[in-house]
Amino acid sequence: MKDCPGKRVGVHSFGNHTAIELIGRDRPGLLSEISAVLANLHFNVTVAEVWTHNRRIACVLYVNDNTTSGSVDDPNRLSIMEEQLKHIMRGCEDDDNVARTSFSMGFTHIDRRLHQMLFADRDYEGGGVTTEVDYPPSFKPKITVERCEEKGYSVVTVRCKDRAKLMFDIVCTLTDMQYVVFHANISSNGPYASQEYFIRHMDGCTLDTEGEKERVVKCLEAAIHRRVSEGLSLELCAKDRVGLLSEVTRILRENGLSVRRAGVSTVGEKAVNVFYVRDAYGNPVDAKTIEALRKEIGQTMMLNVKKDPSSTKAREAETSGWAKTSFFFGNLLEKFLA
Repeated sequence: MKDCPGKRVGVHSFGNHTAIELIGRDRPGLLSEISAVLANLHFNVTVAEVWTHNRRIACVLYVNDNTTSGSVDDPNRLSIMEEQLKHIMRGCEDDDNVARTSFSMGFTHIDRRLHQMLFADRDYEGGGVTTEVDYPPSFKPKITVERCEEKGYSVVTVRCKDRAKLMFDIVCTLTDMQYVVFHANISSNGPYASQEYFIRHMDGCTLDTEGEKERVVKCLEAAIHRRVSEGLSLELCAKDRVGLLSEVTRILRENGLSVRRAGVSTVGEKAVNVFYVRDAYGNPVDAKTIEALRKEIGQTMMLNVKKDPSSTKAREAETSGWAKTSFFFGNLLEKFLA
C-alpha cells in the first residue's frame, strides 16, 4: 500500500480478476466517466455494484484484461488507471476527503464491503441532504435503543418497510460498530418488518450514553437506506463486451438520468445489468425519457423497464400503459438466450 494525502491506493489481483474500490462525492454522470476510463484502457467490467447515499458513492468493480481475460498485471497500466480514476473521482474539488481509490487486497462479499466502505466514510453523518424524494415516508424506519436490565443487554428495535436483505444490512452495521448480537426476534406483518436485537459491545458493555444510542440509530438508518431505490429500474441483457457498461451509462447520462444504484453481472458471454435511476434533480423519470431510452438501447440489447411495485406512482404509470410488467433476471436471461 502507498499512502497519499487523503487517499488509499493499492494494487492486488487474484484469480482472473482485479478488484477496484472507489468512494467519493456523487454527481450526475460519474458512473459513466468511471466506466469510460476502464473501457478506454481495455478493461472489461465483469461484476460491479454501485451504491449512493447522502451524496456519496461507493463502487466495487471486478475487471479483467480484454485480451487475456485474466487479471491486470502490467504495473504501468495499473498506474495509469489509478491516476485517471483518482482524477475522475476528485472532479473539481480540492478537499482531500472528497474521494479515495483502492485496489482490493482480496475477495469479499460485495454488499458487505460496500457497507464497510460507506460506514468508514461516515455517510451516516450527512444530515440535511436526504429528502422525502430520496426516501418516502413509507421507508422511514423507526429505531429505538433501550436497556434490558434483567439480562444486561441493550435492545435495538427496528420497525420499517420489509425488503430483501434487511436483516443482513442491519447485522453488518452492528458488527462494523463492534457490537455482538446475542439474541434476535424477527417478524413481519404484511409489508412491514419488526426486528429486535439484544446486543452488547465487544468489551461486554451496553449502550449507556445518549450519544452512543444516537449513533447506533443514525448508522442503522443509513444501512437501511443505502439499498432503498424506489422508482424506476432498468434491466438490460446483452452480449458481454468491453465498453458495454460505458455505452449504457453514457446513454443514461445523455438522457439526463442519474444512477442511484447499479448492479452488473456476467453469465457466460451475457451481461445482465440493472440500474436504478432518477432525473438529474432527483425526481422520477418521465414517460418521454423512457420511450427515448427504449428506442436507443432496445436496438442492440434487451431492455425491461420496471417500476417499484410499492410505489403509488408506479401503479399509476403501469395502468397508463407505458411501464412494463416486471420480471426476474432469470426470465430476462432466458428470453435473451432463446
